[in-house]
Amino acid sequence: MPTEILMPALSPTMEEGTLAKWLVKEGDTVASGDLLAEIETDKATMEFEAVDEGVVGKILVAEGTEGVKVNTAIAVLLEDGESADDIGSSPAAAPAAAPEPASQPEAMSAPAAIPPAAPASADGARVFASPLARRIAGQKGLDLSVIKGSGPHGRIVKADVENAAAAPATKSAAPSADAPKAAAPTGPSSDAIARMYEGREYEEVKLDGMRKTIAARLTDAKQTVPHFYLRRDIQLDALLEFRGTLNGQLADRGVKLSVNDFIIKACAIALQQVPDANAVWAGDRMLKLTPSDVAVAVAIEGGLFTPVLQDAHQKSLSALSAEMKDLATRARDRKLAPHEYQGGSFAISNLGMFGIDNFDAVINPPHGAILAVGAGVKKPVVGKDGELGVATVMSVTLSVDHRVIDGALGAQLLNAIKENLENPLAMLA
Repeated sequence: MPTEILMPALSPTMEEGTLAKWLVKEGDTVASGDLLAEIETDKATMEFEAVDEGVVGKILVAEGTEGVKVNTAIAVLLEDGESADDIGSSPAAAPAAAPEPASQPEAMSAPAAIPPAAPASADGARVFASPLARRIAGQKGLDLSVIKGSGPHGRIVKADVENAAAAPATKSAAPSADAPKAAAPTGPSSDAIARMYEGREYEEVKLDGMRKTIAARLTDAKQTVPHFYLRRDIQLDALLEFRGTLNGQLADRGVKLSVNDFIIKACAIALQQVPDANAVWAGDRMLKLTPSDVAVAVAIEGGLFTPVLQDAHQKSLSALSAEMKDLATRARDRKLAPHEYQGGSFAISNLGMFGIDNFDAVINPPHGAILAVGAGVKKPVVGKDGELGVATVMSVTLSVDHRVIDGALGAQLLNAIKENLENPLAMLA
């Protein structure tokens, strides 16, 4: 029978996406690994590969369609001997039913990096079934793990569950009375706010997936993460002189190091010097990382990315510089893969290039801390001998998750960052 091609989950947190572009048309023959479409998530545009082979019998979701839920049928694939006439009896051709929260049907096409998940039977084996079969099984109280599928590759189809004897389905545990409840929306509704501005000229800006995700994640971060803040001034004159010397020597190789490259390196080494601070919050435990995986905020149109430089403590300044430039360029083009902007234990947000003296950054969960970096400006300073002088001073603020890092530990981490930046030659030792 015709096989549904479902909207894939291109990241662990993806719930819906935009079908940006079809790379095939009805009647095209595709094989496993062929590109089918480009899917836009809240963070990136990714290519979507076929898992099965066959002929594209019908495209169900048009290009440019937004808000397509994960596991929604977007096309129908025909096998040998099947024709477009068979699509009428396919579940994919039927009107879409309301989504079933408990059902997670197996997608028939998926990107190579993140295969879709299928429910497992009691012995851990994966269970493959069509959405219609799952719906009927739920209505009849059937356990899909004990039904033998007659569809392609052993997939359970409608006829299998209709012919099966009813058996108690495994029920998920009821939520405990102590389970946290989602916070109810507070403040006036969007309509009430709009009424406040009746008669005033304004433009209504529709929220895209990225802005919705940023709003949800950072609201959650400020509501659930106990932030505290540590501030230091860092003198940059030695670093700026050292940077100038290195850039002069590296000019023939086309390498130009930025102050931000040194900041990344300083933070990566500091996480090794203060290993207890190289940790993330994981709900009921902490994960203490061995490598220094440092995320760096990159502003793009309509939002931001935080690409992660893995093993940053082991990389040279020139390697970090090249990798950061590549990640930033692809972030602005929304071409990063999920594994390139997920993870890390620590983040850097640098607004110094915009002339900002200092600010407090919001922690990006599950990170343990984020360093907010201001501009380097000339300021009067008192030297060790008590004499007044002038130095280039950069103000930084470390936002810390108190569940992961206590005050004294956070102070040690920030002091290590300061020492590394004020003694840049030692970072290369």
